[in-house]
Amino acid sequence: MELQSIKHRFGIIGQSPLLIRALEIATHVAPTNISVLINGESGVGKENIPKIIHHLSTRKHGPYIAVNCGAIPEGTIDSELFGHEKGSFTGAHEARKGYFEEANNGTIFLDEVAELPHSTQVRLLRVLETGEFIRVGSSKVQKTNVRVIAATNVDFNDAIGSGKFREDLFYRLNQVPIAMPALRDRGHDIVLLFKKFASDFSEKYNVPVLQLSSESEALMLGYYWPGNIRQLKNITEQISLLETNRIVSPETLRAYLPVEGFTTQGIVKKGNNPQDFSEREILYKVLFEMKSELNDLKQLVFGLMQGGSNLEHPENAELIHRIYKMGNPEEDNFAHSANPIITVTPASGPPMLMGPSSHEVIEESLSLMDTEKEMIRKALLKHKSRRRNAAKELGISERTLYRKIKEYDLNDL
Repeated sequence: MELQSIKHRFGIIGQSPLLIRALEIATHVAPTNISVLINGESGVGKENIPKIIHHLSTRKHGPYIAVNCGAIPEGTIDSELFGHEKGSFTGAHEARKGYFEEANNGTIFLDEVAELPHSTQVRLLRVLETGEFIRVGSSKVQKTNVRVIAATNVDFNDAIGSGKFREDLFYRLNQVPIAMPALRDRGHDIVLLFKKFASDFSEKYNVPVLQLSSESEALMLGYYWPGNIRQLKNITEQISLLETNRIVSPETLRAYLPVEGFTTQGIVKKGNNPQDFSEREILYKVLFEMKSELNDLKQLVFGLMQGGSNLEHPENAELIHRIYKMGNPEEDNFAHSANPIITVTPASGPPMLMGPSSHEVIEESLSLMDTEKEMIRKALLKHKSRRRNAAKELGISERTLYRKIKEYDLNDL
């Protein structure tokens, strides 16, 4: 089955390469009986992968059972998974089948598998290795033919190192790993998902569909999304219900986005590298800084054309200095110039700002990709192609920098 058909069937939105890779692995392993371990943050949609694997496998006509291991109390988890005999514990008034028995010849999805207690991990390992289990309160060994797919948002290196998870069970579950990307790593998928949710809530609540301004799209792309898709869906629903203006401005969006998603202090988690998101933070800040400066510049030029602006006013001189420096950061002598030269040529259009060396200041592109490429180019030139230093200057990892250099064809720098 083609990926597009799979995405349509399971309601998956997005074109991110990381998402496509996860779907490709799922479709490749589906016809086998191999165990799969899905890793990803809470709210990224891990639950879709086991459904895809099951429905594309030879077990698709068998049962599919999803179990949230973190939601079952430790005292009853063994009974839930493997069943129990009558009288095996207080309240066991009759014998009961467990999920592994019910899912025979099918698939069982163990979500948040890292939350399993040690005693249950031992039982699970036995099922994976031999297909055998014993009900609670019984001595009879039973067989089951179940494919196990597990998922977690836990760093297994930490869990194993701290003794919370068995290393042998990890390797048995992790025969094929699938990494589900966080929402912040999926680029324009964020906007696509917002539009899908906005359409759904428009129909559900009988209200006009929300629209994003270009500035709001940039804000969404720069946000960290600690709650991932679940957070995006909740915020879209809130705005759909509570806002009368159907064009979502950055100010409106900020009112619904928790502030910790904008700051490095609030979003650094154990096992996450701050460099992974600092690149987006830098680009976001640069884009809005440029937009603000250009708006101020337009007002200044308009005033010049109307003859109502004083070039020697300190605020205007400072603005011209900042605008010039945005396009010519290497020319430090500009700061020592008494005043920039401004020429007005009515025949050719609006006034043009000129520096002391008569370099024209050209309005830079507000494209996210163009801005990112230019920042990387300048960093490489500044550090004479020493990529480690350039990466440190940009606040990104060397690995990310190498990938961006290849993507933007900057290998000659």
